[in-house]
Amino acid sequence: MTIPYPTIQPSPAIAAVTPPSGAPRPRVTFLGTGYLGATYAICYAELGYEVLGFDVDADKIAMLNAGQVPIHEPGLDELLKRNLAAGRLRFSTDIAETAEFGDVHFICVGTPQRADGMGADLSYVEASVTSLAQHLTRKALIVGKSTVPVGTAEWVEQLVGKHTPDNLGVEVAWSPEFLQEGFAVDDVLRPNRIVVGVKSEWANGMLYAAHKGVFDLAATEDREVPLVVTDFATAELVKVAANAFLATKISFINAMAEVCEASGGDVTQLARAIGYDPRIGNRFLQSGLGFGGACLPKDIRAFQARAQELGAGEALRFLHEVDLINLRRRARVLQLAADLLGRRSGPAGPDFSGTRIAVLGATFKPNTDDVRDAPALAVAALLHKAGADVHVYDPQGTENARRAVPELTYETGINEAVTGADLVCVLTEWADFRNADPVALGELVAGRKVVDGRNCLDSALWTQAGWEYRGMGRP
Repeated sequence: MTIPYPTIQPSPAIAAVTPPSGAPRPRVTFLGTGYLGATYAICYAELGYEVLGFDVDADKIAMLNAGQVPIHEPGLDELLKRNLAAGRLRFSTDIAETAEFGDVHFICVGTPQRADGMGADLSYVEASVTSLAQHLTRKALIVGKSTVPVGTAEWVEQLVGKHTPDNLGVEVAWSPEFLQEGFAVDDVLRPNRIVVGVKSEWANGMLYAAHKGVFDLAATEDREVPLVVTDFATAELVKVAANAFLATKISFINAMAEVCEASGGDVTQLARAIGYDPRIGNRFLQSGLGFGGACLPKDIRAFQARAQELGAGEALRFLHEVDLINLRRRARVLQLAADLLGRRSGPAGPDFSGTRIAVLGATFKPNTDDVRDAPALAVAALLHKAGADVHVYDPQGTENARRAVPELTYETGINEAVTGADLVCVLTEWADFRNADPVALGELVAGRKVVDGRNCLDSALWTQAGWEYRGMGRP
């Protein structure tokens, strides 16, 4: 059922649920303080909740308790410091303390792709749930927030039953996250919907109380936050289905870019024209290098793997092609680079020996320092493997990129990266790159040649400044 708050108020039974700790509102914990857990913990403290973040990584916990966010996310540093000072927020490596503190425990650990296949690795979920369950001494609600294959919530419920006494009455629920890196603070405080999968009125009431700060903020700002209350399987499927849809939309416009490249069309004008159709919309129709990051690539693969296990693999066969289209765009950058530099491609691809190439961007998108499965960094590595002397600059992701691909040369600014370059590749659409002065940069390079891997530059402006310009799916 869908409950648009505050138009429809919860039933008296839901509104009257009392947290097992006896606190006025539920005390919440977040197990796993990576991108997901740290952001949620900090933002929920900002909403006025008493919050404890747990992680087995002592260095990360020490950083957070010292007021340092281990990730780059706009606005998060200030919120962390403010809520630590207010005493609403702290972080711990003690699972017994975490179990004793919380009424609602959110599981926020990673679910990476398995090393031996496309499926999701649920070992971190299993470890966190088992460890927490063994230390619980009173009734509590364990809520999955990590992106998982459908059926995981039922499995977690079995784990909890195995490791807690029946008389505690510990329950399980699922509430997927929908964070966009670079916009995560607003996505927590002002979500476009909340989805909860529950089996009892008590669990529904506890989750309502755990989200009441979000609803109250919406009421003060004259907004509504739709609340979808559903079953476990649907709640799990919402996140992976949303990611599969977005990945498909991105790969669709990149497939159209391939057709435009073959026919002489301009995919940017094509995207603008079809985006005016309200049934299609213009969001996620930006052609370029394709999607990356910690979510979309591994999530669509895990979705396919789980569908296969359930006997519904044929329904998601199209996601395999979505993945392939996405990966092909990385190779396309090498083809454009070879074209601009006059390098022929053999069976092993182009040879860039003796060239210096500047790569602007290492993160998978702007306003983050996340380089996991980042197309920009993957292309930089491919250029290096093909013999190029690659110099990379990214406003926030340099250190993470250096750890991931240490063989590249990393620079401290745009000017340093492009100086002496035979070719410039813009591979992440940071504002610094979109707004760069092509005339000034032209004075620093060895050759005025640019590959716009995100179609984010003003092609006319760069061409007028004497650059040979190549975009993705553009004439």
